[in-house]
Amino acid sequence: MKDVTHRQDFISNKNKKESIKELIDFFKTERNTEIGIIAAEDILNHFLENVGMKIYNKGVEDSINIFKERVESLELDIESLLKK
Repeated sequence: MKDVTHRQDFISNKNKKESIKELIDFFKTERNTEIGIIAAEDILNHFLENVGMKIYNKGVEDSINIFKERVESLELDIESLLKK
C-alpha cells in the first residue's frame, strides 16, 4: 500500500488551485484582508501538513468501522439461514 507522505498527495493540482482561490476569497470577505497566491499556498500547505493526515486517517478509520458493521450484519444474515 502506498504511503501518503507529501502534502501534494492529498489533493490534485486542480483542487489545490481552487483551494488557494477560496483562501484568498475567504481572507478578503471574512477578514477584510488581501493575501496573495504565495501566502494562500503557504496557509494551505501548513494545514495539509498539520491536519491533512489526521483527516485522511479519520476517513479510513470510519470506512473500516462501516465495513466491520456490514460484515457483522452479513454474518448474522448468513447464520439465520442455518437450519436448526
